[in-house]
Amino acid sequence: MNRSTLSAALLGVVSLAATSAASAGAVFDEIKLSGKLICLVSPSSPGFSVPDSTGVFQGFNADFCRMAATAILGDAKKADIRGVGFSDSLKTLTSRQAHMASRSVTETGTRSVDQGLSFVATTLYDGQGFMVAKSLGVKSAKELKGATICAEDGSTTLLNIADWYAAQGMEYKVENIADKTARLQAFFAGKCDAYASDVTALAADRQLAKNPKDYEVLPEVISAEPLTLVVQPDDTLEKAVRWGFEVMLNADEYGVTSANVDSIVADLGNQPKAVQRLFAKDGATADMAAKMNIPADWAYQVIKQVGSYGEVFDRNLGAATPFGLKREGSQNASVSNGGLMYAYPIR
Repeated sequence: MNRSTLSAALLGVVSLAATSAASAGAVFDEIKLSGKLICLVSPSSPGFSVPDSTGVFQGFNADFCRMAATAILGDAKKADIRGVGFSDSLKTLTSRQAHMASRSVTETGTRSVDQGLSFVATTLYDGQGFMVAKSLGVKSAKELKGATICAEDGSTTLLNIADWYAAQGMEYKVENIADKTARLQAFFAGKCDAYASDVTALAADRQLAKNPKDYEVLPEVISAEPLTLVVQPDDTLEKAVRWGFEVMLNADEYGVTSANVDSIVADLGNQPKAVQRLFAKDGATADMAAKMNIPADWAYQVIKQVGSYGEVFDRNLGAATPFGLKREGSQNASVSNGGLMYAYPIR
């Protein structure tokens, strides 16, 4: 290779690197410029995302939209939360009409390698199960031989059903209904013997029945479903969302909540070093903020405006809610309590 050819090749590499660097934060820059973060949730999932009387979405998944908006823009109210069906939500992301989705999306191998999607933080460890009417008299999924199952088109649900039934050597039929409202109507009307979805989603959907007590979730969990926040591929956006979630987990580990964070910050010198690094003006999160171009007090604002992971779980899905889900003893407990929620160090 002669000198001119080598120089041209090097210039090409430099140009490509510059282009990549410039585009690395394009989605993040769009969020900052527009002053809003468009986040997709399920249009009707009690406990996870349902519009309140003013049309504002509330719930476990909606709160992670607010976490991301708070981390990046400093204000939870700058989350533009939109209810979209499952299949449409992934299409909306890949077509760049939304910035992220927080709607119980399972991270799978094939989804993870999709160039239009980036999975960044697992907010709930779940598994697929079955709901039936108590009048059916079924106490185990293994009694659902030949049953008709209502399931969601375009999700991992259909594959899980097929795998599980094949392993049991049983036959079944499926009512493949894309629209959730229509799917639930079919099940509650008795057109399906069972309804299949993630166990936590079943607990939520059960509340949509005229009389929730007429239905029960069977004990079998037939799959692993890591429900994960997914964003448009963008290095800065991915890091801001991922570490915003880690702030919530770290706060949970050290008992920091939206209710006590002010008193903790006021007495920061007497707090554990890990807590000091979360909230000190010259701490680790301040250094991270400078490198990501987000508000210097982003970690404080995430906890103050949204809360720790435990707060978000308890107020939307916990023992005091109609769903009565317990973190203790579950995969969603802190790793210090035997769960899978592992707070990465912020230092």
